[in-house]
Amino acid sequence: LEQVDSFPDGRNINKCLQCGTCSGTCPVSYAMDITPRQMVALFRAGMIEEILASKAIWLCASCYSCTVRCPAGIRVTDTLYALKRVAMGRKQPSNRFHVHLLSRTFIKNIYKYGRNYELGLGMKYLAHSSLKKLFGSTGYGLSLIRRGRLGLLPRRIKRVNQVRAIIDKANQLGEH
Repeated sequence: LEQVDSFPDGRNINKCLQCGTCSGTCPVSYAMDITPRQMVALFRAGMIEEILASKAIWLCASCYSCTVRCPAGIRVTDTLYALKRVAMGRKQPSNRFHVHLLSRTFIKNIYKYGRNYELGLGMKYLAHSSLKKLFGSTGYGLSLIRRGRLGLLPRRIKRVNQVRAIIDKANQLGEH
């Protein structure tokens, strides 16, 4: 709980009623190994390692449904992002769920091209998370390419240096 002050309105977490509204309104809670309600309970119990080892913090859809509907005013989404930052700061992303790889690859694509390169992003993610899914998705990928919905090669935007400057500045601010 000593870390709670660094979270947005972190002290509100002590007001949690354990009503389950956050989990009930979360569109991705079905895929989480720990629901938002359980995360708040685990956090209050000081069991942060269990949260950081889960895939739940990486699955948040950032829809803010849990935050908007929380009767205790807990900023659940912001708390999940704070926990994700703690995991990233500890270099402790979940090895069972490779969304951190997806995030890093996405940022690298943006830095290199000024935009995302979906084919490269998808292939890298699937190659690290599930070779079976990678090869199982080949037909779908080829269909998207044939219809012009997915580019084979990445294209760089004209002013990519401006995008890089924004990312560099964000990284500088994140270090402080």
